[in-house]
Formats: sequence, C-alpha cells, structure tokens
Amino acid sequence: MRPERIARFCCCVLAVILLLCSPTTRAADEPYTLGADSQPQDGVPQGKVEQFTWTSKIFHGSTRDCWIYIPAQYEPKKPACVMVFQDGGGFQNPKGAWRVPVVFDNLINKKEMPVTIGIFVNPGVIPPPSGAKEALPRINRSFEYDSATDQYARFLIDEILPEVGKKYNLARDANSRAICGSSSGASCAFTVAWQRPDHFSRVASFVGSFTNLRGDNYYTDVVRKTEPKPIRVYLQDGKKDLSNFAGSWVNANKDLADALEFAGYDYQYVLGEEAHNPKHGGAIFPDVVRWIWRDYPKPVRAMVNPSKQPLMDILIPGESWEQVGETYGFTEGPAADAHGNIFFSDIRNNKIYKADHGGKITEFASDTGGGNGLMFGPDKKLYCCQMDRKRVVAYDPHGKEEVIAEDIEQVNDIAIDRQGRIYVSEPPRHQIVYINSKHEKKVVARDPVIAFPNGVRFTPDQSQLVVADTKGVRLWAFQVTGSGELVNREAFYDAQIVPGTVDDGADGMTFDREGRLYVCTHMGVQVFDASGRVIGIINKPQNQWLANAAFGGPNLDYLYVCNGNHLYRRKTRTQGAISWQDPITPTQPKL
Repeated sequence: MRPERIARFCCCVLAVILLLCSPTTRAADEPYTLGADSQPQDGVPQGKVEQFTWTSKIFHGSTRDCWIYIPAQYEPKKPACVMVFQDGGGFQNPKGAWRVPVVFDNLINKKEMPVTIGIFVNPGVIPPPSGAKEALPRINRSFEYDSATDQYARFLIDEILPEVGKKYNLARDANSRAICGSSSGASCAFTVAWQRPDHFSRVASFVGSFTNLRGDNYYTDVVRKTEPKPIRVYLQDGKKDLSNFAGSWVNANKDLADALEFAGYDYQYVLGEEAHNPKHGGAIFPDVVRWIWRDYPKPVRAMVNPSKQPLMDILIPGESWEQVGETYGFTEGPAADAHGNIFFSDIRNNKIYKADHGGKITEFASDTGGGNGLMFGPDKKLYCCQMDRKRVVAYDPHGKEEVIAEDIEQVNDIAIDRQGRIYVSEPPRHQIVYINSKHEKKVVARDPVIAFPNGVRFTPDQSQLVVADTKGVRLWAFQVTGSGELVNREAFYDAQIVPGTVDDGADGMTFDREGRLYVCTHMGVQVFDASGRVIGIINKPQNQWLANAAFGGPNLDYLYVCNGNHLYRRKTRTQGAISWQDPITPTQPKL
C-alpha cells in the first residue's frame, strides 16, 4: 500500500478524533464564529503551502504526510521563526476550522507576529506487511501524541526540522519556535516544549488531552514541583469537553492551569462553552497566535510571577547554572575540601581537577584508573573510587596516591563520616562495602532488590546512609550502627519518573544543612525533604546525563553538578552539609 493511500485510510479511521481539525459549518446564532483574521483579505500577500511525505527512523518505519507554509515575506538570508502543528492536515486547510495559512498571511502582514514558517505534521502510520491483504496499518496517533516521553520531541528536532531546514532557513533558538495542537496533539505540543525547552518556548493547546490516556495527567503534579522552564503556554478548553475512562478533560486542563499559576508561569487559560471540537479554538486562534508571539523577539522568561514552590526556599530568582571550566570527557564525583574548593573526576581522560571559588581549574591528578566518586576524609586526604583498578585510593594534598582497599568490582561512589568510616557502592554485586580505619573491608549490605547501587551519602547527622538505585525508582535509607553495620533498611525516598520509563536514573547526591537531599536523576536534581518526599526538581543545565552533585564555595552555598561533559554551579539560598566534618542536626521534619 502506498504511503499516500495509507495516510488517507487513517484519516478515515480517525474521523471522529480528527474532526478537531476538519471544516465546520456554524449557524448564525452560534457564539463562536471565524473573524476577519481568519478570512482572506484583499491586498494581503499570500504564502504558499508545499507537501512532502516522511518515513521516520525514530518512530520506526512510520510514514506520514507533512506540509510547509512559507510566508510571502520569507527571505532566505534571514532565519524565519517556526511553528509546528500536530494533526497538520487539518490545520493547514485554508477552508477548515483553523485556516492557519490564512491567519498567518493576515497577522504577518500586520506585523502582529514574526515571519513564521508553519510545519504541519500528521500522525504516523506503519504500513501492513507486503502482501497481507487483511492486515491493517498500525496507527501511531495516540502512541506519538499521548506519551509523555521525549520521543516525539526527538522526532521533530532530529528529523523533521533538519529536513525542512535543508530548503528553508529556520531559526534554531527556542525563543523563535512555537508548537500547537488540539486534543492529543495539544498535550503532545506541551510535552515537546516541556521535554525540550531548549528548542521550543511557545505552546498553544486547544482542548488538550491532559488525562491518563498514556500518562499525560502527571503534568499537573510535576509542573508544581519542577523549577519553571522558559515556556509560554496558552490553554483553551470547553465546559462540555470529554469525560471518559482516562479522566475529565475539563478538570485536567484546569488542574494544569492551576499548576502553571502555582509555579509562576506566563500562561493563559480560557474555558469556553463548547465540547471537544474546534469551534471555540478556531474562533480565537488569531488571538492565541498574537498572544504566544507577543513582544517577540524579547525572550520568553522562565518565571513571570512569584512562584509558591518550596524550591524558592533554595533557588535565587535570576541565578541560573554557570559553566565552570572547559569541556571534559565525562565529569563525575564532585567533592568539597575544607575551603569549599570542588574536586571532580574526568573519567574518560583519567584525571582529577580542582575548581577554586573563582572558577579557575587546575589539574590535581592524572592516570586515575577510571577515577569516579570522590570524597574528602577528616584526614584532609581525597579518596577516590578507581573503577578500572577495582580499588579505593587516597591522595595527599600533593597528589601522592595510597591504596586503601582492593577487589571492589566497578567501585562507584563513596561516603565518609567524621569518624573516617568509609562506605562505597559496588553495583555489579548489588552491595555496599564498609572500610574501617584499619582499611579492612566488609560487605554490610547485599541485596538484589537494589538493582544498581550507585550514589552513597550520609545524612547531616551522620546516623543514616542513603543509597541511590540507578535502575530503580526508590532510594534506600539504612541506619548506621556503632560498629559500622547497616540496619533497618527502608525504601524511604520515592523519586519521580517520566511516564514510559522504568527507572529514575538516580546517581550521585548531596545533602544541605536542613536535611534536604539533592539527587541527580533523569528528570533533573530531585530535592527531597527530610520526610522523604520530592518537594522540587531543579532543571538540568544541559540535556546530558546528570551524574553527581555537591555543595561548594566559601560558605557552601553553591550547588555544583556534573552534567555530561561539563561542570556547572549555581548560587543558592541554602548551605551544604559535609559528612566528614562535625555532624549537623537539622530541624525536625514536618509531618
């Protein structure tokens, strides 16, 4: 079956759903009618629309129809803004419910939006096997649109935008890119911007499906906890919208609007009188476009209103991540010395570096044997987990190396308390190893339930040891006995995970003086209160593996993170707790 025929077949199969993007006929007394900006106007230059078919590698083997709107004002030498539409066939129809080409012609001509190339993308279809006459194609719409993962964002960023960019000069900055959709296409638009705010900053959502079709209902929770991202959001819904097995569309949109308000976002929420259709959305579409593009090219800000998030007790408005040093192979193991200088590993290049308060980087050690986790001890020596050599070593202030313990398979991370007691994680054997002052080692926790024990840290009072499980969804807390044994294990900290994933990616971590735990995960730095609850998620500096964290600086009020090939830091309102110094008793946790 030819791709064009498959696409037409799927439009028929999905007729009820895709009526959101189909032409509608309205009676004269209906409250929502298309205004002048949705009608062709005399003297307004008209853009052109081109069509192409795309077969995806990210959505394996799926094929789809796509369209490109090129405004009459487009100049090849100037990068044009971009606006992407899901269910693109309906949105690009000049006689349909949305009439995007007509609206763009009028608003660009009036300079009420920038010169913008529209990209209209239909959902993908997997053709049936050749010769299978009774087989139906696989329809990808819900899979692509209702999944709260980054797969669709990658599809746009790695496939569609580069393909269109071969012919047209597209702006590459997030501030110059918008994304729009209706129903599941709307929740998809929000997901793309949420997952990749480095590529899209403006979202238009009409009767969005923020219900539990495939996990999109989690946004109403995670938006409240996550550090605000630089995205602007317009939400439209109708009082008669759907209510079914996945939830209430009306309640879901209102809950998301409340979450955006709580977190201080630049957003609009409009509730009309209609059902799950494009009548209201189509009528206000020109105003929505004006709103999301207003003040362009002024950048969209991450927070325009005061946030009520607990994170605001930690973060300082206007203070963001600052890169420290250059580009490295893979950064890990940040550890603060007595003066707040940060030492960190470059695993791939077998080096350890020192970052002073001013950001100056100097090499401390080389040939580190795959040096990973680092931690200072009360003896002022720097202890290092040498993965390749399966051992723990200590460096004196001059970089001289001393072997502390050997035969620890892929030794990963390390924690040291004021007494000099050492605990290291050994992921392949699902265990934690204790090393006493005589450098004698002992397995004190071995449990296959902990799939990949990774980060290890003492609580500020040094009475408990927390173990991160990179391949799990929980972090484990153990009480530490006077003899160094680990007892009373509990899965105390429940991390947030992205729908569609099976683990949190928890790696390195650190504590502040208030007893808050900062854990590097897939989603960012998840912050837990002393009761084990996620109260906030700090965004990653860049879209790479977030490996480890530590507080540094003269007052221990800079949060440092190792994120892929860079070291970053940001000023905070709090101070870190250093386990090899005197214990700290935080405030009693709230119930």
